[in-house]
Amino acid sequence: MIRKFDFLVIGSGVAGMSYALQCAESGKGRVALICKTTLDEANTAKAQGGVASVTNMEVDDFEKHIHDTMVAGDYISDPAAVRQVVENAPAGIQRLVKWGVNFDRNEDGTFDLHREGGHSEFRILHHADDTGFEIQRGLMAAVRKHPKITVLEHHFAVEIITQHHLGVEVTRRTTDIECFGAYVIDPDTKKIDTFLSKVTVLATGGVGAVYASTTNPNIATGDGIAMAYRAKATVADMEFVQFHPTALYHQGESHPAYLITEAMRGYGGILRLPNGEEFMQKYDKRLSLAPRDIVARAIDKEMKRHGLDHVCLDVTHKDPEETKHHFPNIYKKCLSIGIDITKDYIPVTPCQHYMCGGIKVDLDGCSSIKRLYALGECSCTGLHGGNRLASNSLIEAVVYADKAAAHSIAHINEYTYNDEIPEWDDAGTMTNEEKVLIAQDAKEVGQIMLSYVGIVRSNLRLHRAWTRLDLLYEETEELFKRVKATRDICELRNMINVGYLITRWALERHESRGLHYTLDYPKHALDHQ
Repeated sequence: MIRKFDFLVIGSGVAGMSYALQCAESGKGRVALICKTTLDEANTAKAQGGVASVTNMEVDDFEKHIHDTMVAGDYISDPAAVRQVVENAPAGIQRLVKWGVNFDRNEDGTFDLHREGGHSEFRILHHADDTGFEIQRGLMAAVRKHPKITVLEHHFAVEIITQHHLGVEVTRRTTDIECFGAYVIDPDTKKIDTFLSKVTVLATGGVGAVYASTTNPNIATGDGIAMAYRAKATVADMEFVQFHPTALYHQGESHPAYLITEAMRGYGGILRLPNGEEFMQKYDKRLSLAPRDIVARAIDKEMKRHGLDHVCLDVTHKDPEETKHHFPNIYKKCLSIGIDITKDYIPVTPCQHYMCGGIKVDLDGCSSIKRLYALGECSCTGLHGGNRLASNSLIEAVVYADKAAAHSIAHINEYTYNDEIPEWDDAGTMTNEEKVLIAQDAKEVGQIMLSYVGIVRSNLRLHRAWTRLDLLYEETEELFKRVKATRDICELRNMINVGYLITRWALERHESRGLHYTLDYPKHALDHQ
């Protein structure tokens, strides 16, 4: 079956929905919004802390936010991308509010601002401790009622379509690769439909499921990055995988792990060993408010040094009612496992959280493939550099969605549908009865990445990961050619592709910088782990 849309958006988080709404509101054509589960299941909904934006101009300004972002990114960030996001953040906040998103306010009507690790001022807008959920809720309501947006839930994009599918040889040196749409699995027919589009947007989120322990939902299998890479798009900065320092440690829960927001440390939470001893003073003068890479490695080192499976976050010295007011969901979650955070330490451990790299894009969100944009966590805008500053990701998605929408709308009339694209050919393939192989291989990918390509790396570990992933790649590709394409085998292919890219980029960076820390090129106070 062939379907045609002016704008094809793959992914339904804040980036995909913001872009879809702006294109739909322009009146320039019809928008298809594809999500592989339901509209509400996205990384956006899991974000607790908030959205960074200079708001209180009496004490804060753009230059401070830019400086904080550059410092956190270890000066690898693209200054133009940083300035674009920071200076356009207030307008992005106003768009979210216009679409129905609520942020907590003070009695005088001003925004109630938090501070998080790496920020020099209070500039985090939030909605209690479920900001991402509130943003997702507001945007979903706006998307569902817009007549020009077709929401297609439980649809899975297999590949983006380029000249390759017309029999043209496409390599990484090809300069005029063009995207014509995507092949997508229909959940009802189980067949792969051809979606032709004038413009295609990848907003598929993160890569957390590539690791055995992550705060991401299970759907975060790096689909957009893998599809773009296979289509010969440029990717960048894949070695910079952020591990959030404080995921709730609870035996039996690892995927996804429950996030203890950075805002809790901004609120005054103190990191301690289980015996009550503080330790961050040994690693950074900012103590528990140091950037995430420093805190995560410090916790990792203390756990290894003392043979612990977790450290603790302490907010027992804060006013109990204030704590429950600011962090109601965290309070409720911890209470459900017997921990009263107003009286007890919270057991925490580092956990894969965010991908700073991805599909390389310019200031308009354009990838190296014509008519293909990438937004949100699957993109590499240059904002984050070596390490993402807390709460910069949601505002990056909103700002770049705006820039990409404006660029798309300005050029949409230059594009036409390519009616020569062949339909997906699965003749001669069979139904896959070997589901156990896929499930086991997915688990193996997660363990390989967590063990060998985690917080602390070495060339020996990275080469071991490379060898294991290469074997899995060969086996999976052979199986993929023999069976009908299903979501589970496609996700496994994508996970292996992304694991390979992270490992390759990590091997190629011969220094410890930002989130990439290797024993072969040690740096600063965390040597010899």
